[in-house]
Amino acid sequence: MATPMFRFDPVDLPPEALAIRTEVRDFIQEHQHLMGFTRSEFNRDFSRAMARRGWIGMTWPKQYGGHERSAFERYVVIEEMLAAGAPLSAHYTGDRQSGPNILRFGTKAQKQFFCPRIAAGELTFCIGMSEPNSGSDLAATRTRAVKVDGGYKINGSKLWTSNAHRADYAILFCKMAGDGKQEPDRHAGATQFLLDLKLPGIEIRPVLDLLGEHHFNEIFLTDVIVPDDRLLGQEGNGWNQVTSELAFERSAPDRFLVFFQMLREMVRMAGPTPDRATAAALGKLIAQLATLRGMSLSIAGMLHEGLQPNTESAVVKDLGTRYEQDIPVAARQLFPAEPELEAMETYVSMIARSTMNAPRLSIQGGTREILRGIIARGLGLR
Repeated sequence: MATPMFRFDPVDLPPEALAIRTEVRDFIQEHQHLMGFTRSEFNRDFSRAMARRGWIGMTWPKQYGGHERSAFERYVVIEEMLAAGAPLSAHYTGDRQSGPNILRFGTKAQKQFFCPRIAAGELTFCIGMSEPNSGSDLAATRTRAVKVDGGYKINGSKLWTSNAHRADYAILFCKMAGDGKQEPDRHAGATQFLLDLKLPGIEIRPVLDLLGEHHFNEIFLTDVIVPDDRLLGQEGNGWNQVTSELAFERSAPDRFLVFFQMLREMVRMAGPTPDRATAAALGKLIAQLATLRGMSLSIAGMLHEGLQPNTESAVVKDLGTRYEQDIPVAARQLFPAEPELEAMETYVSMIARSTMNAPRLSIQGGTREILRGIIARGLGLR
């Protein structure tokens, strides 16, 4: 029986990564008025300011707008921004996964067009993966592309697409239309496209979350014509490409730092001499955070080596989601308060927002069932 490819090697941040932390904290202090509860706020000006510091596309080749810095330096920048609640949404998807996927599978012309614009904070991407009735089971996607003269005609829909109403492009995951017969390989025909969201035939409808806020969307595609030069990679290679993209999405520290400010507020409320039960509960949460951070840093090390930590990324995402959803539960138990979104007291509004935000974390980056299937296959159990 083969040994499962599954590792979390300890990693120490190199000096250049430690050195950048102070620089990032100074930047955050300068822009303190823009910091919020989580990274979900969309602010193109903030993204452009980060780009001017060279903090978007940090690890990419300079010829494509990048800065050729290490994955560890990028990790520190993202970690500090997430912990501060910086408004990263305008560039985050492009920086985290769309750009790297284009660099890996795109043509030279695609790299030259898209990557410098992403790195400059000018081009916003969203993720066109999940669908109604299939959710995170991407192999069940029903969106279909048909080859036509000069391009592809696409019909279908996507769901839970964050920021589609504000994004410029999506990397669309679909399948090439077949002969109507059941494919023995559920991954057959999977293909990706660089979809301009202003093309005719695209309708974007809002999906409001429990807070009544508009981050999610449903996208409807009706006879949308995508030109040949917007095919990403090769027809039928989409499954390999999307798993590579998801490794980037699931490995980032945003999978366990969403409610970091809630945790920090809980520690503040506990004070310097908490009772035994409070100290034990907070100690457990902080120990879990330290463990997740160590695992995430290990993944950054693997990315730095050019590896594809698909299984490890799924583990961190699964554990991170459970951890984040535990934080508001612990907060309500330790410091009971009636949640109120508009409350003047920071903790009361935080507990309301975290409680109502927690359910959606199970959707982002793959549901728990899908993630555990990936983990089982990675361990050779399926």
